[in-house]
Amino acid sequence: MAQYDVIVIGAGPGGYVAAIRCAQLGLKTACVEGRDTLGGTCLNVGCIPSKALLHASHQLHEAEHNFAKMGLSAGKVKVDWKQMLSYKDDVIGQNTKGIEFLFKKNKIDWIKGWGTIPEAGRVKVGDETHEAKAIIIASGSEPAPVPGAKVEVDEKIVVTSTGALDLGKIPKKLVVIGAGVIGLEMGSVYARLGSEVQVIEYLDHITPGMDPEVQRAFQKLLQKQGMEFTLGAAVSGVETKGGKATVTYKLRKDDSDHTVEADVVLCATGRKPVTKGLGLDALGVKLTSRGQIETDAQWQTSVKGIYAIGDAIEGPMLAHKAEDEGMACAEVIAGKHGHVNYDVIPSVIYTWPEVAAVGKTEAQLKEEGRAYKVGKFSFMGNGRAKAVFAGDGFVKILADKDTDRVLGCHIIGPSAGDLIHEICVAMEFGASAEDVALTCHAHPTFSEAVREAALACGDGAIHS
Repeated sequence: MAQYDVIVIGAGPGGYVAAIRCAQLGLKTACVEGRDTLGGTCLNVGCIPSKALLHASHQLHEAEHNFAKMGLSAGKVKVDWKQMLSYKDDVIGQNTKGIEFLFKKNKIDWIKGWGTIPEAGRVKVGDETHEAKAIIIASGSEPAPVPGAKVEVDEKIVVTSTGALDLGKIPKKLVVIGAGVIGLEMGSVYARLGSEVQVIEYLDHITPGMDPEVQRAFQKLLQKQGMEFTLGAAVSGVETKGGKATVTYKLRKDDSDHTVEADVVLCATGRKPVTKGLGLDALGVKLTSRGQIETDAQWQTSVKGIYAIGDAIEGPMLAHKAEDEGMACAEVIAGKHGHVNYDVIPSVIYTWPEVAAVGKTEAQLKEEGRAYKVGKFSFMGNGRAKAVFAGDGFVKILADKDTDRVLGCHIIGPSAGDLIHEICVAMEFGASAEDVALTCHAHPTFSEAVREAALACGDGAIHS
């Protein structure tokens, strides 16, 4: 029986980061993973491969729409779908092999297989049982079924995000169920590649939880790119026949029934935690009403010595949230102080333009009754953005009306996913909008738009 200080179950972003941090802190560490490669959903069938396809399809868009404007003539660009998928797979391989290297570098044992916890302090993988002073559950999440609908996923015609990354061919017609991050990113990929894309969403707006002004602007930009939206619609079922799929849905505004035929249907209605097979019921580990693992402020479950992080517990299902929890949980187990500031966790949608947010929305501040001010700046006033045909979108900063402390930021525009982190750092240090406004920003950069929005919280932006 192998003995460890810590055994981590799951090698996704939360799990592998937790394992590496534990090893760095001097703890003998093992990580249990049943996939053939490390990295979990994110590196294998999620964040990384989707970004590869988003990048490739964006380059196609640039070639088709902007090259000629810049004096670049290369003839009609052809899409080699097999090569694009090969490029995507190569990106996956580079990243997963990188994690394997880090495990070896930090002397972390990779226990290959699926783990169960027969009792506190023990993890069983296959016929072998391993002992550990602490166990971290980082089992991640999986695609959730379409609520209230009869849908059978075959990952060929009716697919989840996993199947959408590896289609046999580019569909002529793609129906996306769900207007969240996954649905819009993958819908954007195939729209650029020539598919007719229709997004069906139960709510009356896209990107649930985001700032309403961003939602409206984002939808208009995606519609300009050819994506069609059917909002306020409840999908009741998907049937497949003759290599096609028929989606049935009901419009909530008038209770009318509709059908649409597609070559591929992407089910993108969220994700659910993976907890089955771990033996949690027998252990007495408490779960929430949504099936997530309950933890205390130090990520410990209701059973002493068993911890949980990432998508398996409450909070946004984001890789970087899982990574933060992984590091913090490792610190706690090592007898140090682990901390995650859940008020400063950014979210990003990697379409073009990108969308990013951190902190409060206007709707939340109004609900709290908190007095606030808004500083907004359009990318049309940013010289760098105009030079690269990226003038769509804006930066919006929300600050406390009395103290000027930054409460939130919402960006739709070029490199929004990178720009948001200036505000994350500002919020982490309790900075004011004036602090951001008084900080010199290099010219010409997209980041100047952030400074201008901060200036707009005070006496006014310069370039608007």
